[in-house]
Amino acid sequence: MANAKIINKKEEEVNALAEKIKDAKLILLAEYRGINVEDVTQLRATLRKSNSEYKITKNNITRRALEKCGIEGIEIEGPLAIIIGHDDYLGPAKAIYEYTKEHDFYKIKGGVVEGKVMTAEEIVTLAKLPSRETLIGMLAGGLLGTISKFAVALDQVRLQKEVA
Repeated sequence: MANAKIINKKEEEVNALAEKIKDAKLILLAEYRGINVEDVTQLRATLRKSNSEYKITKNNITRRALEKCGIEGIEIEGPLAIIIGHDDYLGPAKAIYEYTKEHDFYKIKGGVVEGKVMTAEEIVTLAKLPSRETLIGMLAGGLLGTISKFAVALDQVRLQKEVA
């Protein structure tokens, strides 16, 4: 029979992880089989830049924390790391995606983006999107181009009236 002290400790771990998951914009599960300490350190540093954290916990603790937050439908099997994005979901997703492109052994298994459970393919599609700043720049460029064309058209109409 399990010791009450051990059960309490595990319950505290579940509660702490559930608290982080509850406030997260992104929860990403990735299989880390074959990763070395140097690569984990580099990956953690990259994730810290986007206010994210990389944790390795027991699958049972992860499963219970997700259940406690009402998140179901994620397959939790094998050695999994959990990436928790606090401010943004795009930065950490891009960082993990870039890492998986460079290291074949590292695989995205699935995740949750702002409360919606997503498959690995959906996460990869999301990670391939341009950054928010780039999208805003593209929108501004498109609007500016349209306004410029409209101004040229108005000027041409004015010139046509002057000629006639």
